[in-house]
Amino acid sequence: MATLRLTEQPSLYDHLEKKSVAEIIKDINDEDKKVPMAIEKALPELEKIISAIEHQLRNGGRMFYVGCGTGGRLSVLDQVELPNTYGIDPEMIQCVLAGGVENLVLALEEAEDDVEEGWRTLQEKNVSPKDIIVGLSASGTTPYVLETLSHCLENGLPTASVVGNPDSPISAVSDYPCEIVCGPEYITGSTRMKCGTVQKCVCDMISTTVLIRLGRVEGNRMVNVRLINDKVVDRSVRMLMERNPSLTDYAFCEAKIKECGNVKKTEQHLYEIGVLDKLPEL
Repeated sequence: MATLRLTEQPSLYDHLEKKSVAEIIKDINDEDKKVPMAIEKALPELEKIISAIEHQLRNGGRMFYVGCGTGGRLSVLDQVELPNTYGIDPEMIQCVLAGGVENLVLALEEAEDDVEEGWRTLQEKNVSPKDIIVGLSASGTTPYVLETLSHCLENGLPTASVVGNPDSPISAVSDYPCEIVCGPEYITGSTRMKCGTVQKCVCDMISTTVLIRLGRVEGNRMVNVRLINDKVVDRSVRMLMERNPSLTDYAFCEAKIKECGNVKKTEQHLYEIGVLDKLPEL
């Protein structure tokens, strides 16, 4: 008989339907507090994953998240936000989602049992050993993720994974495995809760750290943020003026920001035409 995975074990709480609102949200919050503690224990493994991704991207490769369900959808959220936030090529960090990214809102959970779709999608994207594949799975056994990483391993592609159970099959086919164990969910088996929170935190850690390391942030500022709306334009103008105190004309800075596209490019342009005597010191 197969061992019951920790993520599927009975909740530590029972008779939930009899609890008050105050009791339920306190219990959920108490369980959520376990997430950062579990992630802290896994920081050395996450460091290895992030360092491997940085190496691949510095050498012209790409990163692909592979996932299903909550983890897969959270990875899509990460992919969607990065080009605007950091001004990167959308091809640099991508997602392979069971059922297809284009079907994100349909939540095609049955697609996680298609053991060949993920590898087919990667082949369509001309994946190579220059790239790196990162699998996300709460259970550590998801067929879609497991078989995709297995194919990658067989074909010499670097692999990493983040799962929610110890000694998982997916870890066994990963060059850089990371197991972040939070125990049973508040509602038995509902891994969109603590496991989902882990996956959101980890996606944020991976992409943010890698892109800081690749120079997409200076100081603590998003100097490559794209001008997607009025709020971001205003933030960029203020950022430009704060980084360069000699610039005091808001309207001039706004015009130059819109002309150049982001803070970093604007500073370089103003330096080249002699408006700035020097570029900001890092």
